[in-house]
Amino acid sequence: MLETRPRLALDYRTAKSITHDYDRMVLGEGIATLFAVPIVVAGTPRGVLYCGSWGQAPGAEVAARPAVAVADAVADELRIRDEVERRLSRARLEPAAEAMPAVAREQLRETYAELRRIAADVRDAGIRERLTRLHEKLAPASPADFEIGMNASLSPRETDVLACAALGSTNAQIGVALGLKETTVKSYLASAMSKLDASTRHSAVAKARRAGILP
Repeated sequence: MLETRPRLALDYRTAKSITHDYDRMVLGEGIATLFAVPIVVAGTPRGVLYCGSWGQAPGAEVAARPAVAVADAVADELRIRDEVERRLSRARLEPAAEAMPAVAREQLRETYAELRRIAADVRDAGIRERLTRLHEKLAPASPADFEIGMNASLSPRETDVLACAALGSTNAQIGVALGLKETTVKSYLASAMSKLDASTRHSAVAKARRAGILP
C-alpha cells in the first residue's frame, strides 16, 4: 500500500522483507508463495489483491500477470465510479439553475450587480449590512457550474467590479457606475483575475460563478 507497487514473497516462511504478522493465517493454509498487488486509483492506493500458491513457484512473476491485470481492471472501475459519483454530486447542485430560464438568470445577475452598487453608495452602516446579506444570498442562487473546492476570497470592491464586468460593461462604464477611476477599475480586475487564476475577465467571471461568488 505504501509503495504502490506489487510485492512478491517467493518463500513466505523465510522471507525477511515482510512483517510476518499474519503467519498463523497464511502458513496455516499451507501457502508457500504470496504475491500482493495494490489497486491504485489516481496515485492513491485503494486496496490490495493477494495471490497465494501452495507450492514454491519460480515463475511467480509470470503467473502474477493476470493478478496485475485484474488490479488494473478494478482500478478502472473505481475510477469510473468516482467520476460518476462526482458528476452526480454536481448534478444535485444544479436543479435550480436548470429550472431558471436564461432571461431570468440574466435579470438575477443584473439585480445582483445593482445591489452591490447601491450598497457601496449607502452611508448608513445598518442598511449597507442588510444589503450585503441580501446580495450574498443571491450569489450562489444560480449554481449551474458550482464547483466544490474552489476557494477564492475577493475583496468587496473586486467583487463589485467583477459583477459589473459580468454584465459586459467596459472599464469606463464600470468606473462611472462605481464612482472609480478607470485605472482603479483595471487594478481591481487584475487583482480579482490573479486570485481566481484567470487570464481574462471572462474567465474570471466564469470561475467566480463556479466558486459561488457571483450568480
